[in-house]
Amino acid sequence: MRRRGWSGWHKALGAFAALTLVLVAVSACGTGAGGKTSESGASGQASGGTTAGENGDTHGASGGTGLKRIGITQILSHPALDNARQGFIDALKDGGYVEGKTVKYDIQNAEGSQDTAKQIADKFVADRVDLILAIATPTAQAVAEATKDIPIVITAVTDPVGAGLVESLERPGRNVTGTTDMNPVKEQLELAKRLAKGNRIGVLYNSGESNSLVQVEMAKEAAASLGLELVPKAVTNTSEVKQAAESLVGKVDALYIPTDNTVVSAIRAVVDVAESAKLPLIAAEGDSVKEGALITYGIDYYKLGYQTGEMAIKILKGEAKPESMPIERQKELKLYVNKTEADKIGLEIPRDLLERADVTY
Repeated sequence: MRRRGWSGWHKALGAFAALTLVLVAVSACGTGAGGKTSESGASGQASGGTTAGENGDTHGASGGTGLKRIGITQILSHPALDNARQGFIDALKDGGYVEGKTVKYDIQNAEGSQDTAKQIADKFVADRVDLILAIATPTAQAVAEATKDIPIVITAVTDPVGAGLVESLERPGRNVTGTTDMNPVKEQLELAKRLAKGNRIGVLYNSGESNSLVQVEMAKEAAASLGLELVPKAVTNTSEVKQAAESLVGKVDALYIPTDNTVVSAIRAVVDVAESAKLPLIAAEGDSVKEGALITYGIDYYKLGYQTGEMAIKILKGEAKPESMPIERQKELKLYVNKTEADKIGLEIPRDLLERADVTY
């Protein structure tokens, strides 16, 4: 009896052990197929439980493969910035990044608000996009403050060092690189000197834009060397632009607009004033000449954006890192002349400028 009892107990114990192994195996299969434990682990891996970079996790839900997500933030809309954005997108398309197939864009416009620009930046960080394109200085500053991990490429930023975005143009030293729209200010004022009937040049700019302040200081130095008298007139928003331009009539012999987002977004108002007063209007980039300014030797923002897109491709492919990728300038500047506008104000463009012009309207 005692031996049969022991044998029965031994068999029962063996059966219990076998059943336990089966239950463990089933439990493991259930977890791997999407059970609570597996879901928690996947969620932890995707979100990292913190903002990207705090625990060594990498940015971007794509994990370096599949669909790339790119956030695009723009301070406001005007032809120059819109063309820079389109140039960027076209460069990626030419590089094999097809929208909806290999890349997805989240395009946001801050409508001139720095607070909105910050909210957009925070959204991109929360969404953990793979790369951010920041168009213009205010939006670039917003995203640079929001993340030290996600790669950022900038464009239409005049002074990346002065804006606190990079350590130097040659070696940014952080997650920001891209292109600068620094202008040949002296050459542009030389055009003003040739076309104006006097030496007083009015400058319209937004006192709240750091990129504009840099250009105004450059213009002051250039004007002094050229024997010109600079008459600066500051605005704080687009609604003030026309009145500011009108206030310069009778006080200046020509108007000059740097790459100021506030003023350029109201370019038609300035053109109307210049036409009525028969004043030459010198711009800092080609799109403003197309919109009615008289002349410039400067940037093509579409090409600047395209150049930025080529830089972004290298980052997305892992061929370069922003911190060691030099900030680039416009590779080719062009002379833009609006002969139609010259005729409206009764001004004859010198023959040598017409012959040199790369683009004529």
